[in-house]
Amino acid sequence: MAGVYISYPFCAQKCTYCNFASGVFPRELETKYLDTLLDELRGAPWNWTPETIYLGGGTPSQMDVDRLAAVLREIPSESGVQKWTEATMEAAPGTITIERAAAWARAGINRVSLGVQSFVARELARTGRKHTAEIVESDVRVLHDAGITNINIDLISGLPGQTRASWEESIAWVERIGAPHVSVYMLEVDEDSRLGRELLFHGTRYGASDVPGDEQIADFYEVAVERLARMGIARYEISNFARPGFESRHNLKYWRREPYLGFGADAHSFDGEWRWSNVESAAEYVAQPPVKDRSPADPLAEKYFLGLRLTEGISDEPGPFDSAIERHVRDGLLERVSGRLRLTPRGVMLSNEVFAEFVGEPAHH
Repeated sequence: MAGVYISYPFCAQKCTYCNFASGVFPRELETKYLDTLLDELRGAPWNWTPETIYLGGGTPSQMDVDRLAAVLREIPSESGVQKWTEATMEAAPGTITIERAAAWARAGINRVSLGVQSFVARELARTGRKHTAEIVESDVRVLHDAGITNINIDLISGLPGQTRASWEESIAWVERIGAPHVSVYMLEVDEDSRLGRELLFHGTRYGASDVPGDEQIADFYEVAVERLARMGIARYEISNFARPGFESRHNLKYWRREPYLGFGADAHSFDGEWRWSNVESAAEYVAQPPVKDRSPADPLAEKYFLGLRLTEGISDEPGPFDSAIERHVRDGLLERVSGRLRLTPRGVMLSNEVFAEFVGEPAHH
């Protein structure tokens, strides 16, 4: 069964760590964008009924609820009470009202991913976030009252000023709130975010001089793995943890190479054989045909660098990467368990090193 991704790149503010093609744009661009998005959806060749939907961004929770309902109406669904097995919306804490949550549920949204990043006030202030831990707790109650109980909490390890104690405080809030799914991302340092640029060029703005070191960030991640496991929230993918049955069905499609269609700026699609993506910016998207490029998928390489992200790993079969795999097994980064190949706990921390083997031609050692 396939999935649908919808990109809504509009935000009320741009966070210092954000490296997405999203931001604060004029209201008239947003109106044009949603009109273009509806046109793209109406022109789609629906060869199958989607099982999952994911609204990402940006901050799709700030979309006008009537426009949201109009967008979702263009996506085929199975008839019945529940339109899709999973329909996720990313939301900014502090933007959720009783009326909005009820409207989302009516439109078919049954899972919400909250961009919390931290529950610690001083860390939030330095990244430009406006919420508090208590606001997140209140938002979760509002969602529950609307019938949306499948909730994800996003956390970032490595924010400016973060300490072992403050990180443990954020993890403790996850337990207090009772969220069944948590995503833990290690701070990404690249030129696409303001904080990333400061770090790369040894600047001090946005708290760059207070960003924890790589070892500390890795330590925070390990703390999360252990603490979440004790709560019954197990790692099923490098950055994703869930109670049994609450894994993100939509995101699993990416790692298991199942088909999905992407709509909107910078949205990607995969039909099992081909990959293609839309133009990156909202302004380009409204000004020209959205599809940017098509290229054939590389099923063998993708099996490894996507499938090995999953805790379950992949089926262990002979192939052109055998020598690299054997070397990583010897080095303790990969292991074989019951006919499957998977990353070891140490391999998870060095996963980019492992995945580099599978991008491009097989290396011969």
